[in-house]
Amino acid sequence: MTTQSSARARVRVRAPELVGRGWLNTGGRSLSLADLRGRVTVLDFWTFCCVNCLHVLDELRPVEQQYPDALTIVGVHSPKFEHEADPDSLAAAVERYAVHHPVLDDPELVTWRAYAARAWPTLVVVDPEGYVVASMSGEGHGPGLAALVGELIEEHSAKGTLQPGDDPYVPPPAPDTALRFPGKVVALDDGSFVVSDTANHQVVHLEADLETERARWGGRGVLNEPQGLVLAPAAVRDTLGVDVLIADSVNHQVKGLHLADGRIVALAGTGRQLRERSGGGPALEQDLSTPWDLAWLGDRLLIAMAGTHQLWAWTPAATPEQGRVEVVGGTTNEGLRDGPAAEAWFAQPSGLATSADCARVWIADSETSALRSLSTDGGLTVETHVGAGLFDFGHRDGPAAQALLQHPLGVTELPDGSVAISDTYNGAVRRYDPATGEVTTLARGLAEPSDAVVERDPDTGETRLVVVESAAHRLTRVALPQDAQRVDGPARRTQRPATELAPGQVELEVTFVPPKGQKLDDRWGDPTMLDVSASPEGLLVDGGGRARGLRRTLTLASGIRSGTLHVSVQAAACDGDPETGEVPEHAACHLFQQDWGIPLTLVEGGPAQLTLDLRGA
Repeated sequence: MTTQSSARARVRVRAPELVGRGWLNTGGRSLSLADLRGRVTVLDFWTFCCVNCLHVLDELRPVEQQYPDALTIVGVHSPKFEHEADPDSLAAAVERYAVHHPVLDDPELVTWRAYAARAWPTLVVVDPEGYVVASMSGEGHGPGLAALVGELIEEHSAKGTLQPGDDPYVPPPAPDTALRFPGKVVALDDGSFVVSDTANHQVVHLEADLETERARWGGRGVLNEPQGLVLAPAAVRDTLGVDVLIADSVNHQVKGLHLADGRIVALAGTGRQLRERSGGGPALEQDLSTPWDLAWLGDRLLIAMAGTHQLWAWTPAATPEQGRVEVVGGTTNEGLRDGPAAEAWFAQPSGLATSADCARVWIADSETSALRSLSTDGGLTVETHVGAGLFDFGHRDGPAAQALLQHPLGVTELPDGSVAISDTYNGAVRRYDPATGEVTTLARGLAEPSDAVVERDPDTGETRLVVVESAAHRLTRVALPQDAQRVDGPARRTQRPATELAPGQVELEVTFVPPKGQKLDDRWGDPTMLDVSASPEGLLVDGGGRARGLRRTLTLASGIRSGTLHVSVQAAACDGDPETGEVPEHAACHLFQQDWGIPLTLVEGGPAQLTLDLRGA
């Protein structure tokens, strides 16, 4: 464990220059570190596919508001997927997620490498003189970051080195479309549609022409970036009086909408983000984490809990207060692992669809670019149908074992039992046929399709899809051809650099320095936890598993050249008494956590130590 004194003994490091393809939110101006001199600067290394990065954007907003005259936050966008390296896609994402600070476009990961970032998200704090003073990975750093910025402002005010200049942020032009980055859609029996108008924080009822609005509901304060929608079955409508259920992603809740009068009620979640492992509990007393989509699994509502890489379920009751939620799949480890649902790994599940026979729920597991499913046959079991892992993606048709997707967000079962996949970052709708095991392409050239529903033309009987084109801010009809076109595109891997390590024994250390005024509380044992695994499984010979502490000796196989090391860490720090430094009995405590998926290359004579910063000074 790294102590405060050893952290302070580190050599003072000048912050590397900010280098990339261009800048957003600066009015066309390029920024350098010299332009930011005199202000405290926080670099936020993010990528817009990453739900944890979106959480950090929300954590940074109150810090920006607290220190508007002395703090500059700079987003450094270092993409994981090929689509994220497209400048137009990045500009859309900056608007979609209401990023109100300058953003450096770093498609070649030049600045990422210069700052030795290893995970999305990573925060780096630079003082007014241009020196790096702290680095922290993962979520939960908001209060500690605010305290650190306050300390730096006080210190550099006294030194005379705090010289705030103008805020370099320049807002882009206001958008002008009715829908803004819609997320999901459901079809009603009368041929109309209900769509989540995500960036407008509303749910909209559209006529069959896909443009005329019957009604709008919600708005910020009621909904916050709503995503998944599903119709309520008759029993739920009769008991709870709701017609449509909504995954209210940034409010971390599941809500119900009554179409007749527009009432929206909470059914699950407290409005707070889940910050630690939980098995569930009373629905309105249990924190959730970024619910993204919904589907029925028997008489329970399955929730794609993107923020914790899990599947949860809500069991309705006579009143919202009597409902319950529970985990049904996923360990919170991020990755691709099949088997019994409780032991499976997911990576930001974002799309759900119940099969016609109700025996299976199809899953778009976005960060592994995978189509997966949860089957009820013989117990809850997870199976991967298309997809290879966290770092493999592309646009390739053919046998499912070789086919590739790129960050899909939606799934839709077609009338013949095959599955349409909203292959979001490929701008395509793909088709997986369970009968043949083949993947084909139904449509291309779409703008970030994120969901679809099947529609039958009442006049011709033609079956087609109504697709949510999220980045085009519209719904679009797509025909279902008898013979889908085939695409044999190249396979891709994220360009994130691999870490070289030596085979054999490697010392792993996660550094953690609590924020000022907090300390690790060891009155009831070590308040830190480390969980280590690897893929392929044979890569990690010894040192895997979950145990207390932030140091671990690992043994890496000598016969495997490359793989991925999965490291999950948690550390709890509590507010100490300002005079004694001791932790009072009822002190407020704060959980810090991060998951790393680190690509490795094993090289004889390579480094035998791996250090990761959860929060380092």
